[in-house]
Amino acid sequence: MKKKAMVAMSGGVDSSVAAYLMIERGFETIGVTMKLFDAELIGREVESSCCSLSDVEDARSVANRLGIKHYVFNFQDDFRTCVVDRFVDAYEKGLTPNPCIDCNRFIKFKRLMHRARELEQDYVVTGHYVRNGVDANGRHLLMRGLDRSKDQSYVLYSLTQDELKQSIFPLGELTKDETRDIAEAQGFLNAKKKDSQDICFVPDGNYESFIREYTGKDYPEGEFVSVGGDILGTHKGLVNYTIGQRKGLGLALPEPLYVKEKDVEGNRIILARNDELYSKTAAVEDVNWIAIEGLTSDLNCTVKVRYSQSDHEAKLIPISENEVRVEFKKPERAITPGQAAVFYDGDVVIGGGTIRAARE
Repeated sequence: MKKKAMVAMSGGVDSSVAAYLMIERGFETIGVTMKLFDAELIGREVESSCCSLSDVEDARSVANRLGIKHYVFNFQDDFRTCVVDRFVDAYEKGLTPNPCIDCNRFIKFKRLMHRARELEQDYVVTGHYVRNGVDANGRHLLMRGLDRSKDQSYVLYSLTQDELKQSIFPLGELTKDETRDIAEAQGFLNAKKKDSQDICFVPDGNYESFIREYTGKDYPEGEFVSVGGDILGTHKGLVNYTIGQRKGLGLALPEPLYVKEKDVEGNRIILARNDELYSKTAAVEDVNWIAIEGLTSDLNCTVKVRYSQSDHEAKLIPISENEVRVEFKKPERAITPGQAAVFYDGDVVIGGGTIRAARE
């Protein structure tokens, strides 16, 4: 009897090719598209990001071409609660969140896995550029995609053993160019479709505008101050800024200064020179372990603190069951509370968590 695979089809080229490859592997395949939000949520029409009506139609078109059934699941309430509300709450607390991680954690895997079990599907399949693995003890692993320029392991560090056991990532061994070549060969209408670059529910990248519209709140102005406490000017609300930011401060300064810290209680933003943005340690909480069951002693590895950055040598020091201190071999620039820190052993994801604080 054929194994059953449910492919999350976003309407993009990656998930379309993932569906094709599962059919080629002999799986009984269906395609599903998740409806995560509508224009009412963001107050405007969306055609440049995932989840738009045209994306649903693109996914359906590919499913029809492949001869597989296609379903649309409405997860809008879950998305609002687990992704958008958490995004807004984090910004209001002075953090800089990564909503793609929450979307993968709470929606694309947790909710989709639940729906797959209801439909008696054996696997959930996505178009992420990562690889599955299993170690000598039978523990399921998450590994970087072979195409390092497209690797998405950073946003999937929260996957559990049960989720990895039921997941397949067919694109992990491919480059993006190879994926597009397959799509063109199969005549997919989205073969040359551009990748989505922005947060799906903030397609214009204006987080502050979205947060104000979504909450109906006004975020008060406050002071820009130097590391020494000198007042440098007036900011337009804490939600406008992120750690390491230089552009858009609206200040005439004698030298380049960057956002070093957001003081939520005092409604102040601390500015510093570039050389003052570097930290040697970071406290990381809400850690999810993948390659190991937990950390009982110091561990040397590499750590990545931003999706777009490389990982660097560091030591993990256990603080509690799901909290560690990261000590970098060399200081890291603009470590940002709210972002993820993901731990690697070569290509293998050891685990990861949320950055709570950085220290010099």
